[in-house]
Amino acid sequence: MPELPEVETVRRKLKPRLINKKILSVDVYWPNMIVDIPVIEFQKKLVDQVFIDVKRRGKWLVFELTDYYLLVHLRMEGKFFFRKRSEEKSKHEHVVFKLKDEDLRFQDVRKFGKMYLLNKDEINTRKPLSELGLEPDDEMLTASYLRDKCKNKSISIKEVLLDQSIIVGIGNIYADEILFLSKINPWRKARALSINEYKKIIDNTREILTKATLLGGTTIRSYESLDNEKGSYQEELYVHSRKDMPCKVCDDKVKKDFLGGRGTYYCSTCQNVKK
Repeated sequence: MPELPEVETVRRKLKPRLINKKILSVDVYWPNMIVDIPVIEFQKKLVDQVFIDVKRRGKWLVFELTDYYLLVHLRMEGKFFFRKRSEEKSKHEHVVFKLKDEDLRFQDVRKFGKMYLLNKDEINTRKPLSELGLEPDDEMLTASYLRDKCKNKSISIKEVLLDQSIIVGIGNIYADEILFLSKINPWRKARALSINEYKKIIDNTREILTKATLLGGTTIRSYESLDNEKGSYQEELYVHSRKDMPCKVCDDKVKKDFLGGRGTYYCSTCQNVKK
């Protein structure tokens, strides 16, 4: 968390407020957030860079600057805020981009967020983006593609959906929802599904992520898109976070177990889970 819909929502809200804004300076209060470049070099290179565009690749925000790409991963609780220069910095604001009229501040209570600064010609050849799989709306994402990726895998289909090198943007929340709507047991071996089941997964992935994005993402616990704005897709969830509540389809109780170390919500009736 956040997953594709939440990151895309943040992107859409940041873009109109950042385009053509110049970075005057950058303050870094938690150096571990800056990856593969000394902090002082990171700060120096960003001075006088102008925001040209704000894009997204998987769960990464991709800020196109005059000469570089700034990549930001929100991880568990990373958030951006616009603040007046005079407003006191909170203890959880770890990177501050000083613009002409205000600050863009990155807050992260857990300090898990990461930032990369890459030359423009490196964007698709260096980690982290070089390791990513297909976007959910990519025309190359077909049932045959997914079957090919799964054919030698003995892990569960849920673990495959969480693998960002296959399909990007899906995390724990949406993997549960996708498999529920597809009527597929999360524990089933990925290689054992039929071509029709792979197709159902892709169709439901696109449907769910599109709707979740339109609703501003899912706010569970701490997610907010920008300046404390919450999403509303949590009201549409079928199984995730609904342990012991009635299934919206069959009235059986939603269950929660752990799969690959991740809390997994499911309906044993609709998804044919026998435990």
